[in-house]
Amino acid sequence: MKFLDQAKIYIRSGDGGDGVTAFRREKYIEFGGPDGGNGGRGGDIIFEAVPNLNTLIDFRYTQHFRARKGGNGAGSDRTGAAASAVVIKVPIGTQIMDDDRVTMLADLDKPGMRITLCRGGDGGHGNAHYKTSTNRAPRRSDKGWPGEERWVWLRMKLIADAGLVGLPNAGKSTFLSVVSAARPKIADYPFTTLHPQLGVVRLSMTEEFVLADIPGLIEGAHEGTGLGDRFLGHVERCAVLLHLIDGAAGDVVSAWRTIRHELAAYGGGLDEKPEIIALNKNDAMTPREASARRAALQKASGAPVVLISAATHQGVPELLRMMFDVVTRAREEARQTPDD
Repeated sequence: MKFLDQAKIYIRSGDGGDGVTAFRREKYIEFGGPDGGNGGRGGDIIFEAVPNLNTLIDFRYTQHFRARKGGNGAGSDRTGAAASAVVIKVPIGTQIMDDDRVTMLADLDKPGMRITLCRGGDGGHGNAHYKTSTNRAPRRSDKGWPGEERWVWLRMKLIADAGLVGLPNAGKSTFLSVVSAARPKIADYPFTTLHPQLGVVRLSMTEEFVLADIPGLIEGAHEGTGLGDRFLGHVERCAVLLHLIDGAAGDVVSAWRTIRHELAAYGGGLDEKPEIIALNKNDAMTPREASARRAALQKASGAPVVLISAATHQGVPELLRMMFDVVTRAREEARQTPDD
């Protein structure tokens, strides 16, 4: 299945049904009076977050969604039928943006969350509605109210507990394949990861978290260089970022600063998230090189640096435990914070 995390669609709710002008016609009843019914309500456009979707690919082929018009009223005070709503199912974590791609209309970040984005038009009144003691035979009836229409952007952000960031070839895909059942593409050239990957990391029967791997960033990614920074949105919801750095590449401090600059330039609070720095590919360095590069990175970042090798699993269990501890604290804070 092709990964698609952005889509533009057109939505329109249904118009209300028309009211009618009618009079009671019955044998031996000379003055039956008005009995025109009201029109029915038009159908709504509703978005619902469902757990069994992980891409917006369906919206590449279906881009227009229209609800039906409400039924017209009829004689004998019969109200028109209300039109059924159109429910658009989207993946959990989908944000609905206005056509300007800046204004957020909804953030469907929980399973089963629903929002009515376009309400159907009300039905028009029939002439029975206008009957009064002084206006015994009104001939007025109204058209139904029009529905609402708009273009919206759907932007999906993966729901993950932890995110992997780093330069291309830092070993992110290898790390994900080692710690989870995910099978991302792994090769010895840059940009083997072209779209985000998810993996479930299980430390025990009751301890697990979701890890997201995004395509590697390079200098100038916030300006569109390389694959750009469009996939950084998928780690905005993460509780912790694992910054993997290729220790065998040499200048580890420059690599760390490059990614930190791109995170800050992107915004969204990514540069303020808890960060665990891991110097990867320890198996490809001599002990002296590993010690010197680790010390230089700790001095530049002001934070501890974990020395690991994803290929040989060295230091990986301890690193996963550190990540899980941060995720656990974030989950406890989320439970203690009441929803708005």
